[in-house]
Amino acid sequence: MSEFNLDTLRHSCAHIMALAVKELWPDVKLGIGPSIEDGFYYDFDKAANEQGKKELFSPEDLAKIESKMKEIIAKNEPFTQQEVAKPEAIELFKNRGEFYKVELLEDLPGDKVSIYKTGEGFLDLCKGPHINSTGQIKAFKLLSVAGAYWRGIETNPMLGRIYGTAFFTQKELEEYLKHREEAKKRDHRKLGKELKYFDIYFEQAGTGLIFYHPKGAILRNIIEDYEKKEHIKRGYQLVVTPHIMKQDLWITSGHYDYYRENMFTMSIENKEYVLKPMNCPGHMLIYKSQTRSYKDLPIRYFELGTVYRYEKSGVLHGLLRVRGFTQDDAHIFCLSEQLRFEIKGVLDFVFDTMKFFGFRDFSVELSTRPAKSIGSDSDWERSQKALEDVLKETKLNYKINPGEGAFYGPKVDIKLKDALKREWQCATIQCDFTLPERFKLEYIGSDGKPYRPIMLHRVILGSIERFIGTLLEHYAGALPFWLSPVQVLILPVKDAFCAYAIEIKEALEKNNFRIATDLRNETLDRKIREAELQKIPYIVVIGEREFKANTVSVRKRSVGDQGESEVFNFIQRLKEENPIRT
Repeated sequence: MSEFNLDTLRHSCAHIMALAVKELWPDVKLGIGPSIEDGFYYDFDKAANEQGKKELFSPEDLAKIESKMKEIIAKNEPFTQQEVAKPEAIELFKNRGEFYKVELLEDLPGDKVSIYKTGEGFLDLCKGPHINSTGQIKAFKLLSVAGAYWRGIETNPMLGRIYGTAFFTQKELEEYLKHREEAKKRDHRKLGKELKYFDIYFEQAGTGLIFYHPKGAILRNIIEDYEKKEHIKRGYQLVVTPHIMKQDLWITSGHYDYYRENMFTMSIENKEYVLKPMNCPGHMLIYKSQTRSYKDLPIRYFELGTVYRYEKSGVLHGLLRVRGFTQDDAHIFCLSEQLRFEIKGVLDFVFDTMKFFGFRDFSVELSTRPAKSIGSDSDWERSQKALEDVLKETKLNYKINPGEGAFYGPKVDIKLKDALKREWQCATIQCDFTLPERFKLEYIGSDGKPYRPIMLHRVILGSIERFIGTLLEHYAGALPFWLSPVQVLILPVKDAFCAYAIEIKEALEKNNFRIATDLRNETLDRKIREAELQKIPYIVVIGEREFKANTVSVRKRSVGDQGESEVFNFIQRLKEENPIRT
């Protein structure tokens, strides 16, 4: 067991990297260098080049920095902490030209600050802790370079960020690097382009906006059709709300005060409108449209609602972080005695859906009241207790995230674990006593008096975009037969067999399979190779023998040649692999 933890090791490695960079490029200015979930980074301000353009680090620079870091590690230099008066520290870093450190110092509270010294005069502002000496670093690797705005603000200077990682042993590092290479192969952005599922036209249309190509649209439609059928089966009613609504609605809901910086707004006829970032206000208006009785509850409204949120360009990431996306959003209005039953119903729905799409592992988190929130203490306590009681009743292991709830209520998040054991945000259940109060929602009780319903906000898959990204990475693009946009590709060997190929296509399509043909005048080997790269589950080859025998030759993805099959038998085989039809 090490005397220090992995975060301390990685943070220390970030300092060693900063020392190496300063030795190689003395004029570089230091930003910040924290440990992160799977490694560390450090931000640097490199001098402008001869053309006056700010230079970032190149991948080639990483080898030089790694070599210098190894020299520093071999010297086994100690990490030494000093506590100094803040004015003294400000003067010290000013004299070194480290104006980013000066800015950080000026924002720090207190009269004294912590500084660490490493090597020949290298100083960094840091509260620690650190390892004892550089020689305790046994296994590290620099991974990539990127640009990052100082303090994450787009109007601030662009700095060069170097990412790296460190582990206690070389074996752990090698396992991580192998895992990372596999993750690169599964990157949904790479697969989405290669498989022609989606694109993002940054320059023409803007960042964070997804364009689905035909195959991507088919995949999305399969998911949405499944969701609609399952929701109706479970007693939900489908609704549709507008994409833009007046500012007043968002003031009532509280989103305008708590979420304004993430909203897109526009002025129409001297009134401010908002591109909806959430679906809940629209559902509450529908609830309010008529008098409700306690006998009507629970009422469950479901919408595949497209929402728009202003995310900073630096955090956008393929399908996982976008500015326009669709949620499988529902709101349940219920009585207090129905609340736990409804929460459990949502959890059952989530786990049934996970299993259906091929996920078997997950984690659960309960997030409590944030510092910035609305509603009474008693309502928050009731909400949290209801969620926690159901988690305990269903014997789900969960961890608590203090202060990470929504501004109007606590929430349960369920995260999928993919084939590489990475977590992906999926379902969310939020218990809300507050917004029904703000919108004056009512139902008439058995005594003829008006009461407030309780409201559950919930998604099952979450963002459809993010879920598609999750599927592509989980399956490495090789989607199960029933999910594949093209399930069978038919390849005639010669033009003479094209008519028969089309006849087979029509027979398969009559049985609701998604079929494509490749009638190009190309070699069969090339057509097969291209089809395999597109990860199509089945390839059907038609030549003279198949034409005369009224059969097809079948190739299965990842398996290869399956031999000849009568068309009827092939169709029966496909039906067995297809749990749903669209």
